Amino acid sequence: MGLFTRMETVFKSKMNKVLNMMEDPRETLDYSYERQLEMLQNVKRGVAEVATSKKRLQLQRAKLVQNTDKLEGQARDAVAAGREDLARLALERKAALQQQVEGIDREITELDQQQEKLVESEKRLSTKVEIFRTRKESIKAQYSAAEAQVKINESVTGISEEMADVGLALERAENKTEEMKARAEAIDELMEAGTLEDLTGGRDEIDRELAKISTKTSVESELARLKAEAGKGPEKEKTEGTEERKEV
Repeated sequence: MGLFTRMETVFKSKMNKVLNMMEDPRETLDYSYERQLEMLQNVKRGVAEVATSKKRLQLQRAKLVQNTDKLEGQARDAVAAGREDLARLALERKAALQQQVEGIDREITELDQQQEKLVESEKRLSTKVEIFRTRKESIKAQYSAAEAQVKINESVTGISEEMADVGLALERAENKTEEMKARAEAIDELMEAGTLEDLTGGRDEIDRELAKISTKTSVESELARLKAEAGKGPEKEKTEGTEERKEV
């Protein structure tokens, strides 16, 4: 039984924690304010009902007083007519009506006291409700401002974390780019040295050697042409060599 009680306590504690996280205090405050308004309306309704009941009794009393005055007049007429029996009957009815008037007066007095208490309660409750409303709006405004600040801070934090991830991604991209460039340069050097075959060019080792010879022949031909144009061709070099030997 003790274990079950502890488990129930833990469960309730966790449920309260979850509900507290889900609860919006602004909605709670609005709900409390609505409940207070309902109570205030009930008090006002009670004041109106008491006032209505008192008014009804006052009308009833006025009617009884009117009947009492009528019986008073009838008693006088009976006495004047020598009908003492009728005068006595009228006075008996008058006395009965006066008792009713006195009872109504007591009820009206009680209703007056009750109405005064309800009016005072209404005033106090109305003041409390207005104070609560002002405080409620202030708390709601503060909560909304704090909530907005939290969202801004969370957004800034998220942006900072995202920028950090972007920075790492840029760094990795730069490293991979440098690595790829170094690899490309190394492959170019190996291909120029003939260590690797350029499969895309469709050449083998013989083709490369022939290409080198062709390039060298072309260079020599261009060099000979330039020498001839400058007067440094093979014939002139041979003539100059003969003349130098004759002088010696």
